[in-house]
Amino acid sequence: MKRLGFLLLLLVAFQSCAQQSKQDLDLVHWNSPYFVVNYSEWLEQPVDVRYRVACTNGTASRKGLNFHTESNVHTSDDADYYKNEWDKGHMAPAGSLNCTEDMLWETFSYVNCALQHEKLNRGVWKTLEERERYLSEWVGMNADVYIELDFGDYIERVPAGAAIPIGFYKEVIIGDLRECYWFANVEPLSDDLEDYQCKCRE
Repeated sequence: MKRLGFLLLLLVAFQSCAQQSKQDLDLVHWNSPYFVVNYSEWLEQPVDVRYRVACTNGTASRKGLNFHTESNVHTSDDADYYKNEWDKGHMAPAGSLNCTEDMLWETFSYVNCALQHEKLNRGVWKTLEERERYLSEWVGMNADVYIELDFGDYIERVPAGAAIPIGFYKEVIIGDLRECYWFANVEPLSDDLEDYQCKCRE
């Protein structure tokens, strides 16, 4: 039965690799010095994020850092993550942008934060972030990464108002190497990255 559930999850993942049509979501284009975000004030979530792995062995400490809001963007906040299964999931990861304290601080913006299932964020999603850094070091080039958040036709929200993504598409490019993945925003049934690889979106 568990095997059947896993196969159904994979089927959903492959179907979700197809590009979704975008509607007017009150998008704000956020161009930080280190990553770029299209942010939906209506969803209170990022729609897509682009970043480059800046360092593979950064040492800037995240001690004392908390996520901060931006004065000119209506984002999610602490209330959206209170006593539930959703992590404040970095899209542009702190571990790939911890070269300097300023760079690391930028990643702790709610513009760069999504409602991500805690087991996904701390599990196979983290594994892929580690792979990006490994590939960057191994190939000797910084990986370029693109993330797209999927929300589906019916938008589910937490009580505080932020929309819950149904999944995350992620594309890693280093030179001629291009790897694409899709993760349902649920507790993962596998910790093997190959189970999440999918056809790259155009």
